[in-house]
Amino acid sequence: MTALPRPDVVTLGCRLNLAESETIRGLLGARDMVVVNTCGVTNEAVKQSRAAIRRAHRARPGAEIVATGCAAQLDPDGFAALPGVSRVVGNAAKLLPATWGGFPNRAPAPRHARAFVGVQNGCDHACTFCAIPAGRGPSRSDPAGAVVARVAALAEAGAREVVLTGVDLTSYADGEVTLGGLVERILAGVPALPRLRLSSLDTIEIDERLFELVTGEPRVMPHLHLSLQAGDDLILKRMKRRHLRADAVRMIERLKAKRDIAIGADLIAGFPTEDEAMFANTLALIDDCQIVQAHVFPYSPRANTPAARMPQVATEVARERAARLRATSARLRRAWLAGMIGSQQAIVLEKPGDRGHTPGFAELRLAGPRDDIGQILTTRVTGATDDHLIGTPI
Repeated sequence: MTALPRPDVVTLGCRLNLAESETIRGLLGARDMVVVNTCGVTNEAVKQSRAAIRRAHRARPGAEIVATGCAAQLDPDGFAALPGVSRVVGNAAKLLPATWGGFPNRAPAPRHARAFVGVQNGCDHACTFCAIPAGRGPSRSDPAGAVVARVAALAEAGAREVVLTGVDLTSYADGEVTLGGLVERILAGVPALPRLRLSSLDTIEIDERLFELVTGEPRVMPHLHLSLQAGDDLILKRMKRRHLRADAVRMIERLKAKRDIAIGADLIAGFPTEDEAMFANTLALIDDCQIVQAHVFPYSPRANTPAARMPQVATEVARERAARLRATSARLRRAWLAGMIGSQQAIVLEKPGDRGHTPGFAELRLAGPRDDIGQILTTRVTGATDDHLIGTPI
């Protein structure tokens, strides 16, 4: 008996891409196809996206290769010319059933312990370093009722944790329903869902309703990843960010005063015109905000963005500064992980059955695999390495 063709989806970049890839996977049917969902946030991400397509072509030379996502959206001709690429699908078309042959669009059963749900797309802001608005378009949000229904379907299918994602998640708006209102509706409408997590947030857009839910609702996980980018006011202005350093510090102080919340953040090193004193302000922000999960980028000039026309910092200087940011955050992370030794931590058991993430999104590993993948497991933390916890089931 001949095996049916096996489609595959390769995902790069953000959590919104992860959510969209799950939808694409549910639309492909049985076919010899590889869809590469690319990322265009940095030049390095574009390079990795091109490399993923080349790997897919080498691994499956007879398969149809389709490029989609932000890098392919921003440079469709360049991606169409890569070996094996049969077509490029724009972001606006990649979730349409007709794009993939008319299969019904459905909420896929979760493939992982955490299910990702895209609720917002696009961005109305104009940060000077960012090419993503050109790839994603203006901000728009899914109807709140449809989001609640999708989360309910995922919970019924076995998801124990759902992550809400978007390009600019805190700009979510369905009429009068803000992100805080959406979270409130999900919690009320899906009582069977034990854990709800939020992806990257903009501190300046955290309203009081969202603040109260993040700090006071135990089903909302105590982990926030914040789009901070820099800790120097002049650099923030040149980035065209909408907050100042003090705004970020004040918000994080308020959050942590109400709840023990783990803070992650995006930070850019070597933005155009950044001198050593400006960089020192960003470096100090890690301690000031207790950032234990830093996602650090050396600045990458993206075509047709205002920052690409500003006086550039030398590449080697940007890389060295990025290394210092990572080292400082790693120091805080080690102390944070060590401080959890002896505590009890609940994890959702993930593939291959020997690990999961705590409510604060610290990875915890067990001595060996278990077969109850996808279930919530209470553990005792017995040790810590530089980047993860070690635990045993209770």
